[in-house]
Amino acid sequence: VLDALPYSAAYIKTPMWDIVAWNRAASKVLTDYGALPPERRNILRLMFGAKHVRAKQADWRRITRFVVATFRADVVRAGAVAEVEGLVAELCAMSAEFAALWRENNVQSGYGDHPKRIEHPTAGWIALDYCAFAVDGRPDLQLVVYNPATPEDMAKVKALVEA
Repeated sequence: VLDALPYSAAYIKTPMWDIVAWNRAASKVLTDYGALPPERRNILRLMFGAKHVRAKQADWRRITRFVVATFRADVVRAGAVAEVEGLVAELCAMSAEFAALWRENNVQSGYGDHPKRIEHPTAGWIALDYCAFAVDGRPDLQLVVYNPATPEDMAKVKALVEA
């Protein structure tokens, strides 16, 4: 399925938000997950611990508030509250911003209705519409897909993927 989406960045994540599979578009547009050791392929560790990921977000504060609230909802939905305690402690120690957001105790289900805007180092700003899907037979996994929001964004993504 991932490879059938050549110009849509897509990945599969666990309730702990570890990336376990991704396509070429995700590597070119979002992050080259294959270049990271498996323990670094975590969306939260990247959002709160990697300066280059923070720098490419159009509205980092809004995005991280959304990310933490959605993570909390995913953890509860998957029944993985006990499993994430170590990750949450690590993130709280690593980032005062994460700790503050976690203490807010916000929960948000769903991925919203506004495009995600990222600044790619060579392509510039790219707007992506995103959605998430449960993986049939695997309630512990979720497929997340980012589609280019406009024809201009599609042209940028195509150029990155085909390079």
